[in-house]
Amino acid sequence: MVKAVIIDDERLARNELKKLLSDYPEIEVVAEATNVGEGLEKIEQLNPDLIFLDIQMPGKTGFDLLSELDRTPHVIFTTAYDEYALKAFEVNALDYLLKPVEPKRLADAIQKLQMQEEKDNAPVNPNVNVNRSILSENDQVFVKDGERCWFVKLNEIRLFESVGNYAKVYFGVNKPLILKSLNALEERLDEKTFFRANRKHIVNLRLIEKIEPYFNGGLLLELKGGEKIEVSRRQTVKFKEMMSL
Repeated sequence: MVKAVIIDDERLARNELKKLLSDYPEIEVVAEATNVGEGLEKIEQLNPDLIFLDIQMPGKTGFDLLSELDRTPHVIFTTAYDEYALKAFEVNALDYLLKPVEPKRLADAIQKLQMQEEKDNAPVNPNVNVNRSILSENDQVFVKDGERCWFVKLNEIRLFESVGNYAKVYFGVNKPLILKSLNALEERLDEKTFFRANRKHIVNLRLIEKIEPYFNGGLLLELKGGEKIEVSRRQTVKFKEMMSL
């Protein structure tokens, strides 16, 4: 049984969420709170496995609450605003649901919770270095640029390109910028899917259309979106080993 606390200053939103959660007998709502102070109190008393957390509340925000916790339960944000999506991703939230919460999106979030619980409860082989923060290609990430916000599966992202302290994210016809360095992204991406082609680019191996030899012993990759990316000579050795060329 998953113990959950709903922290939201709107009574209607709390009631609506409780109604939707009644379809999930494995989740028990053990308490509700209307602000950060109450929320911290309930979390301390009840030690829940999961919190549904609003972001904008009177006084302090949901992010303030997380910064005051010693041990963070799983977090699913529920908010009427999408401009916090990227920050929610940075604090490792399980999901980010826009109000009014759609049953389908809640189902996705609960599924992520179940997967995460399975991962957390899996016996760990002490000989294997498990990095829990690695994102799989089926994970969804939040990408925000200016007023626009996307919730995109990693397997749809074909390229990350370094632009100063930012990274440009290529998916579909979109190329938003996010405040993440390529090195920080590389640490979280699964190297079986994403490959550091050179200092400035990480490519999705599954979205390579064409591979050609390039000068200086390097390679030229053409991606499904038409982008041509050079693989540095050093990385070409690694690429050939990985792809068994």
